[in-house]
Amino acid sequence: MSIQVKNIQKQFGDFTALNNVSLDFNSGELVALLGPSGCGKTTLLRIIAGLEQADSGTVILDGEDTSGTHVRDRNVGFVFQHYALFKHMTVFDNVAFGMRMKPRSERPSKAEIAEKVHSLLKLVQLDWLADRFPSQLSGGQRQRIALARALAVEPKVLLLDEPFGALDAKVRKELRRWLRRLHDELHITSIFVTHDQEEALEVADRVVLMNQGNVEQIGTPEEVYQHPATPFVYGFLGSVNLFKGRHLDDGIQVGESNLAHSGTVLNTSGNIVQGADVLAFARPHEIDIHIDTNSSQGVPAKVVRVLRFGLNTRVELDSVNLQPAQHFDVEISAERALELNLQEGQQVSLSAKALKVFDVVGAA
Repeated sequence: MSIQVKNIQKQFGDFTALNNVSLDFNSGELVALLGPSGCGKTTLLRIIAGLEQADSGTVILDGEDTSGTHVRDRNVGFVFQHYALFKHMTVFDNVAFGMRMKPRSERPSKAEIAEKVHSLLKLVQLDWLADRFPSQLSGGQRQRIALARALAVEPKVLLLDEPFGALDAKVRKELRRWLRRLHDELHITSIFVTHDQEEALEVADRVVLMNQGNVEQIGTPEEVYQHPATPFVYGFLGSVNLFKGRHLDDGIQVGESNLAHSGTVLNTSGNIVQGADVLAFARPHEIDIHIDTNSSQGVPAKVVRVLRFGLNTRVELDSVNLQPAQHFDVEISAERALELNLQEGQQVSLSAKALKVFDVVGAA
């Protein structure tokens, strides 16, 4: 089932939750709504489900305007962050609940319900827990049962609101890999809300970045990570270093220093004029450290901490002579770290291997 939302507007008092949002979700794809708390992603999900009404705009499911359709008639499965299982019911009865609540004319027989429940429990790899109660399950098991219950009514759309948000990091990682495999098997059009960048990039076919009720960027995980359209997207997706300065022909002037060495790649957003105030972003692996601090090239910094792990070394640094002070994270190879032999408190300079530059005026 394809989903379209057109010109969705939603206010809560003076707060704009959604500002004229329009999106297309293709049939059979898994899309992540990603953004910070309060950006409107859960509100949009609830409007698609019919749990919330938009002030204006339309929700179109498979070409049909369902804006005024009751939630029970939209054929949408919903999975919440906190499981929402019935505590007094066994796992079997929880999964069977939706089928048993159907009108008599549509309700499957007891035998059909039992067969469907066992089939779904096998699908989520928990058929051996049919007689247990929710209190006897782990958080990850409860969430998989909640998903089986949502699938029991054969929804055409599956909506998941922070489905793994209440779980610890290890279980989250296991379940998101499992969700991706399950989706590849079922191909139900699915939308899930998350504020976890890694989760969105790892699981989704496409990612919708939202901020303050607006859509900042839409694209595949690779597109939004490699080619961020706005400073917000760049800053939100993964660890990043921000340099505030002025755009010059040979680099970015940061304070009294020039950030760019020869060979630095400056990827600018639009036509940025000489001398314009800019925001320049670089990932930790796109920064290099130099122990020769006499050069006019490079931004002075002081080593705060050196973290050695595996093939890479992470170096945490604070700026020198910048107001306000800034913090930088740099990732270098173990070999480069050995060569530099960095010590806490040591003054060094930073250069950029690559920069993504935005005009401050255009970014505002």
